[in-house]
Amino acid sequence: MPIIEHKQHIKAPIEICFDLARNVEVHTQTSFKTKEKAVGGVTTGLLQEGDSVTWEAVHFGIKQRLTAKVIFMEKLHSFVDVMVKGAFRSFIHIHQFIEEEGGTSMLDHFQYKSRFGPIEILIDKLFLEKYMRKFIAERALGLKKAAEK
Repeated sequence: MPIIEHKQHIKAPIEICFDLARNVEVHTQTSFKTKEKAVGGVTTGLLQEGDSVTWEAVHFGIKQRLTAKVIFMEKLHSFVDVMVKGAFRSFIHIHQFIEEEGGTSMLDHFQYKSRFGPIEILIDKLFLEKYMRKFIAERALGLKKAAEK
């Protein structure tokens, strides 16, 4: 089961970083390359614990839908979302925020299991893990740019 960890320093207060990371419209803006949009559940505003959102996006040239649910939230410090329906067999995404002098460190911990049966390890190593690392890093950079405006 691949685990992706990414750390992004942002020169902004923790409150701004936390709210931007759970803002549905900002998520759409920071994942524009995949044409991601919210099409079900909470489709605007800030996600709260217990909320679900269905995302529609184009990955690998295929339009896909994925529903994620926020299962835990500690205001300003972390929230956790899990896939409840979608292309993965499962995923858990832990978002953490650490207040530091001069800004905030945002940490993403993403663990997933793909649906490729006996060849999933090979597919993960050949391209899926790299693709997901890049997606998470690009989204984090987008959040950084939004927060530092």
